[in-house]
Amino acid sequence: MGSLVSPLTRLLGVVLVVVGLLGFFMTSPLLGIFEVDVLHNVIHLASGAIALVVGGNQAMARMYLIIFGFVYAGVALLGYMQGNVLGLFAVNAADNVLHAVIGAVCLVVGFGSKA
Repeated sequence: MGSLVSPLTRLLGVVLVVVGLLGFFMTSPLLGIFEVDVLHNVIHLASGAIALVVGGNQAMARMYLIIFGFVYAGVALLGYMQGNVLGLFAVNAADNVLHAVIGAVCLVVGFGSKA
């Protein structure tokens, strides 16, 4: 599982930056599916940029996946429970599923690799 840490982190970085940028140019729901707004886009850009910075370092990439996994799992739980994330930005069912899957994959890969 350790060989997936850096590639997954880099992939997340690229995808999050692209999604963050698209969110500023496409109307919500993004791609006709995902709820986005300015704060949501900024969070995607920031978390994607961090992933790109740490993606080349195995230990930092692993830590990113674990932290990011917990954060995204929490975001999914809040979305399922509240329909938004602490009143800061709205999410829909597709967002919740995607956040839960990303969170789970990040945690499995992060914890499944050696420290």
